[in-house]
Amino acid sequence: MNYEKLDAAAVMRELATLQGWELKPEGDAIFRSFKFKNFIEAFGFMAECALSAEKLNHHPEWSNVYSRVDVLLTTHETKSLTDIDFKLARAMDKASLRRN
Repeated sequence: MNYEKLDAAAVMRELATLQGWELKPEGDAIFRSFKFKNFIEAFGFMAECALSAEKLNHHPEWSNVYSRVDVLLTTHETKSLTDIDFKLARAMDKASLRRN
């Protein structure tokens, strides 16, 4: 798939529309740590997000420890951030809201 890199201004505009996401110092990825009531809630979040990721054909780097899910989004093909990263971030935010 052909992804278009977002420039720094576009990244900041997109980031401003999200809550809780941080730009990594290198500027090529965004990160968020999600916290849930328990492992079941965290796992349900991951399952829902896995379906969204598959639909977008864009897969996160993530880890889960009990009730916490840490997520890093970047587009490996471009070694930068693209629109697809922010689409998946928004889908993850919506999935999180359904559990908190």
